[in-house]
Amino acid sequence: MSQLPPNLYRAAQVRELDRRAIEEQHIPGLALMERAGAATFQAALERLPNARNWLVICGTGNNGGDGYIVARLAHEAGKNVLVYQAGDAARLRGDALAAAQCLSATDVPVVDTCPDLSRFDLIIDALLGTGLQGEVSDHYRTVIDQVNATGLPVVAVDIPSGLQADTGAVLGAAIKAQLTVTFIGMKQGLLTADGPEYCGEIRFADLGVPAAVYEALTPSARILRYAALQHLLKRRRRNTHKGESGHVLLVGGDSGYSGAVILAGEAALRVGAGLVSVATRESHAALITTQRPELMCHGIEDSAHLADLLGKADVVAIGPGLGRSAWAESLLAAVPATDLPLVVDADALNLLSQRHQHRDNWILTPHPGEAGRLLGTDSKQVQQDRFAACTALQSEYGGIVVLKGAGSLVCGGSDTMGVCIHGNPGMAVGGMGDVLTGVIAGLLAQGLGPADAAKLGVCLHSLAADDAVQHGGERGLLAGDLMAPLRRRVNE
Repeated sequence: MSQLPPNLYRAAQVRELDRRAIEEQHIPGLALMERAGAATFQAALERLPNARNWLVICGTGNNGGDGYIVARLAHEAGKNVLVYQAGDAARLRGDALAAAQCLSATDVPVVDTCPDLSRFDLIIDALLGTGLQGEVSDHYRTVIDQVNATGLPVVAVDIPSGLQADTGAVLGAAIKAQLTVTFIGMKQGLLTADGPEYCGEIRFADLGVPAAVYEALTPSARILRYAALQHLLKRRRRNTHKGESGHVLLVGGDSGYSGAVILAGEAALRVGAGLVSVATRESHAALITTQRPELMCHGIEDSAHLADLLGKADVVAIGPGLGRSAWAESLLAAVPATDLPLVVDADALNLLSQRHQHRDNWILTPHPGEAGRLLGTDSKQVQQDRFAACTALQSEYGGIVVLKGAGSLVCGGSDTMGVCIHGNPGMAVGGMGDVLTGVIAGLLAQGLGPADAAKLGVCLHSLAADDAVQHGGERGLLAGDLMAPLRRRVNE
């Protein structure tokens, strides 16, 4: 992914930016369209310089107008170009119509029925733009399905057709692009939910819109990058002792789930926590100490015995391997009595969904299924609009919410919602959430505030996974493989 601007916007906001550029900065709409077409053409040429036969699929809106300009530029560059006008050409208006008329002065053929797609080396998707709200119509769905079936490289103009710009959800069907060239404002939906799968590589072009256009418009979200957050990891004094690096108490590890607290505990240590205690089943305490002797394990069968451990901790993380037994419920009931910062994950979230508490100094880290239970819905509904779900969770439960998944979201505090752009599909394996819990708890223990710990922790965790796949690939990645990259990253 090329360097993207930090600010993200909803589709309506990008339309407002476009309007301001035209009306306040006096940039003709057709000039912006020319720049969009040129940016797409140049990116496609760089990505696939040897592609000779180009098919440009145009709709009837401004997205289609961009496509007509791409077709003209490709023709001028000596490419063999065919335009497929997939919608009724009579509906072309304004700048899009002008772009189509300009192409008509060339000998580039324009057809209104889908050609034999096997003839082409490259497809330009200029079918549907960011204004799409409802399900893709049957006609356009047929076109999208035909394109996807070819396996040919596709370059999407502004957004893959059928992808919802605000949410990243597929509206029935969507083009799978290898490259998406997006304009003026980065659309937030490109980076989460289905966005990363359907956009491929993303390139951004501001089309020469002046900075003044952006100044009065607050972004809907911002990109989270590890490099921009790394400064939060302060240099340690030479005489630092372990007590100054914080004490994490991990609560979890019901029968059969001791591995979860081992992963979380080691992750907290690897990012720099000075001490990590584990409150777990009595039968697990000795086993965990054998596996990871740096963890101070305590067998807790009665929640009343948790008080001493809570008194010594700086941060509490509850949930890894906790289960949903009466033992788990009793521990979860005991923990909120403390004023310590909390990280709540896994089955602690599932139990929390039955008691609906609100707290300012905790960090909740649900995956979509847990988020659905917390909101009284399901994972499918959450994935349809991850931004709305994350906002609703924060409103109902307070604190900081990390909604995990492709393009993890961080919501809460005074900051605009953050979208993490690190991470890979290899992370879809058991134990990854436990590692994240430990990472965030370890950062909290070292003095970071909840919002900073959540943002840095999400980026650090995801980037460590990216580092790990460099040495073996995504398939077969284990949660434990992140430990060495985590330690290396926090010491850069």
